[in-house]
Amino acid sequence: MKHTYVFGVDEAGRGPLAGPVAVGVVLVPVGFDWGLIPGVNDSKKLTEGKREVIFLEAKKLQKTGQLDYAVGLVSAKVIDKKGIVPAINTAMERALRRVSSRFDLELGDLGDFYTDVSVKLDGGLRAPEQYMHQETIIKGDGKEKVIGLASIMAKVTRDRYMRRRATLAAYQQYCFAIHKGYGTKAHREAIAKHGLSPEHRATFCRNIKSVVCYISQSS
Repeated sequence: MKHTYVFGVDEAGRGPLAGPVAVGVVLVPVGFDWGLIPGVNDSKKLTEGKREVIFLEAKKLQKTGQLDYAVGLVSAKVIDKKGIVPAINTAMERALRRVSSRFDLELGDLGDFYTDVSVKLDGGLRAPEQYMHQETIIKGDGKEKVIGLASIMAKVTRDRYMRRRATLAAYQQYCFAIHKGYGTKAHREAIAKHGLSPEHRATFCRNIKSVVCYISQSS
């Protein structure tokens, strides 16, 4: 079956010790001209500056109706309560719903939309069952540009969130702007010294003190 639209879906922030998980969703028409956004690739293979440039170009194309996107964020609190996989699924469903509902408002035919769109997802992600035509692709963010762009939108949105949190007095000692919540040595040492903040995933930080002691002894 030929489809008119294609979704790309990818997540960012599965593994950090702090901050939300983000899922990016991008919708483009089949045959979309990727020359409009040069350099789209797996977000991890791009510099922060390049990701920002692509992010801003995508926002411009959204304003002109050439693509649409949304990013769902789910907090550390929910990750601790429900687990990372349910949190990712919640973020994905939110982002898909935002884009799909905007499509519904414009065309008023969401039932046909589900049959007319294909969904390409990275890694082990799977969309809700109403999206009937979907494909999960291992390392898809480097193979399909629509997934790569979704990974960029998720990564930049999450990184911006962490930089904003870093400016608040309650979080300045953790240097979120530098590591974005990932488990660097400096971040782990800050947790051991200052304890956990509301942005930390307590379930991810259970062994921090022993890890920091090990680092200190082996360095």
